[in-house]
Order: sequence, then structure tokens, then C-alpha cells
Amino acid sequence: MTDDVLVVHGGTPLNGQIRVRGAKNLVSKAMVAALLGDSPSRLFDVPRIRDVEVVRGLLELHGVKVTDGAEDGELVFDPANVESASTDEINVHAGSSRIPILFCGPLLHRLGHAFIPDLGGCHIGPRPIDFHIQALRQFGAVVDKTPEGMHLTAPTGLHGTKFELPYPSVGATEQVLLTAVLAEGVTELRNAAVEPEIIDLICVLQKMGAIIKVHTDRVIEIQGVARLSGYTHRPIPDRIEAASWAAAALATGGRVEVLGAEQADMMTFLNVFRSVGGAYEVTDTRPPRVDSPGQEGGIRFWHPGGELRAVALETDVHPGFMTDWQQPLVVALTQARGLSIVHETVYEQRLGYTDALNKMGATIQVYRDCLGGTPCRFGRRNFKHSAVIAGPAKLHAADLVIPDLRAGFSHLIAALAAEGTSRVYGVDLINRGYEDFEAKLSALGAHVERP
Repeated sequence: MTDDVLVVHGGTPLNGQIRVRGAKNLVSKAMVAALLGDSPSRLFDVPRIRDVEVVRGLLELHGVKVTDGAEDGELVFDPANVESASTDEINVHAGSSRIPILFCGPLLHRLGHAFIPDLGGCHIGPRPIDFHIQALRQFGAVVDKTPEGMHLTAPTGLHGTKFELPYPSVGATEQVLLTAVLAEGVTELRNAAVEPEIIDLICVLQKMGAIIKVHTDRVIEIQGVARLSGYTHRPIPDRIEAASWAAAALATGGRVEVLGAEQADMMTFLNVFRSVGGAYEVTDTRPPRVDSPGQEGGIRFWHPGGELRAVALETDVHPGFMTDWQQPLVVALTQARGLSIVHETVYEQRLGYTDALNKMGATIQVYRDCLGGTPCRFGRRNFKHSAVIAGPAKLHAADLVIPDLRAGFSHLIAALAAEGTSRVYGVDLINRGYEDFEAKLSALGAHVERP
């Protein structure tokens, strides 16, 4: 692991300016959507992250020609020659991404069959694919399970259906959208996820020619169409990365401007950030003029001095507090006076990273009980999904091993906030969702190095 470690010299506030690109949780899905078109698609502001590389590889395996566009971060997808890929080739990607499951609907439409390898992703809970398989079966897919994965066929094509999710799963909602747009008839999805990335995916599909209505109470209606064309799209910015850098600014007592960050999709986070004692300023975009090239807007985050305040929060589906915001913010909460309470309701095993923070001097106790306003689906199921953070705590350096993507960035923030020199192992996992994070750290004045 010696080539996958970052040495972090902590105790220095982060100060400066960085930029976030398109949202990881939209970009990869928009790339899959390109399979549905009968003409090329163009996607801008694509971050250079591992998940994008995986999806690009999977698309190329299936005959999609993927090329870099003229603009930095632009990708062009030509799906004219979609073809089958061998099970062995697809399995090369198994374990590195959960995206292959979303190829099913588009490939069933294009080829009449699809294959799903064993799925990877971060180990923060089982995240079963039952919802996906059940939905595909209702569309008319036949699923055959084999030791290496699942083979799907659609002997009579795919047809619209009525489907209600037991939980507003983002992945299952994406599955239904990507399958329903070319299915014959009308599909009604109840209890759908309505995250900003879902709405942006709907915008992509609508540009392609889809007819999708978003009703009240998490109901989405999709009217199948006979064909879709390519799209040209600039995705929403990555609100998870933006919040991660905000939490880093707060935990280290610094000031970070995140260019590209947008207020509208971060309102819930911004409210909590201010409640904790953080400060922020929205810097709106200034359009170019004859005498000026214009300036990109963003959000400037900083620690205004004084003590941070403890808070109680629960993660939830949108428009609640996003589960991916929880881990970075908890590092900052170790510096707040009093007892903060975090109730994780989205992933049942997402608090394991707190062991490393305790090793560094934090005082965090995890509980099986629902320490929130309302019981959640993990209550009485023996999952440690609530945490009490006592602060402020003096963090000291330690050797850390990254367990998953978001916990990894949280460990990195903790190492930056701690006194002394830490060694963070497994940092390449952070490349799955954070573009050029080492260069950005250097730009913000962090003292980090590869050994």
C-alpha cells in the first residue's frame, strides 16, 4: 500500500479557491443515457474521476465511441454501433462500480439482452439491487441468475408498468427512468427519489425526446416514445464535493471559495453550516461584457472565529440533509462545544468511520437507537446508525486506512485539522469521486505529499 498513501502535515487552515465540476451522481448516469439515443450526445464539465473512467470503459466495451471534445471536460458519445460485450470483459469492471446495473434497460432496448456482473461500490451497507430487478421484471425482462452475475432478456420487449418503491431509492429511480423512456406505454413510479441529480437526469432524457412528468408526492409518470436522439448537456455541479470542502474549511479554521457551487441545491446543508457557526457568502456569476471576460460564481465558506455550536441532525432523502454530507461535517462537529447528535437514516452502516476519529482524539459514541425526531427503518434492527459527538476535541495525528469514498475524505479532513503528521492509506479511493483532490489541497495551502 506504500504507493497508495498520503502524508498529511496537519494544523494549517485551508485557504484559497478551488472549482467543482459536474456532479458525480449525475454525470455517470447521463453517460449511460447516451446509449438510448440514435445520434451522438455531448456532455460538458465532466470531472476526471475513477467512476467516469469505469463508465467510459463499459460504454466502449459495448461499441459506443467515446471521444474528448474541444472543451476541457467535454465528452462526445456516438452510440451508432452498440454491440454485446463478453461476460469476461464486463467482469473486469465488477467490484469497481455499481453503474453496470443501470445499463440493463438501455441494453435491453438496443440489443434485447444485458448482463450484470457482481456489483462493487462503497461498503456502507448492502444497498441491495432487489428494487432494480423487481422493476425490470415488471417491465417484462426475464432475469437468469448465474454464478458470475445475472443475464437479462426481453422476449416480448419492455412495456410500461406501475411501480411503487418501498423506499425512495436514487438508483432504482434512475433504473426506472432509463428503462421506461423507450418502453411501450405509460409507466407510473410512486415513492420516487427526487434528488437534484434525478431531476437533472430527467432534463437530459427530456432533451433526448422523452416525455416525463414529475407530479407531487414523489410520483413520476413516463410516457414511452418510439425513439430518442442524442443530447447536449452541462450537468449541475457536485454538491457533495462542494460541501466536503466547506466542512474542511470549517474543521481547519480556514476559508475556501468553491467556484461552481450553487446555492439552490445546497440550501439544507447551508442552513446546518450556519447553525454550527460557519459563515458563507454566495458569489453570483457575473456575465461577460465587452470590457470584461466575466467571472464564475460559487460559494465562499469560512470559520469566522469563536466557538462552533453543537447541532442535532438527521440524514434523509432530498430535500433532507444528504447522507453524503454527514461524514465530512461530523469532523467539524468534533470541534463544536456541546453534544451533537447525528441520526443516519439512509445507509445503516455509515458510521464505522468514527472509530478512526476516536483514535485521533474525538469523543464519538454510536448507538443502535434512533436518536432523532422520528424512528427510521433501521430502528430495532441492531445497526449502529446514530452518533453523539462531544466537543470540542483536540485531534492528533494518526495512521488511517480509508474504508470508503466519503469516509475517506472525512479522514483526510481530520488529518488536516489534527496536530502532527498523519499517514492516510488507500487515498486512491478518493479519486472515485473527487477530481484532482491532491492538486486542490495544494492550492489551498495544505501540506501533503506522497512518500
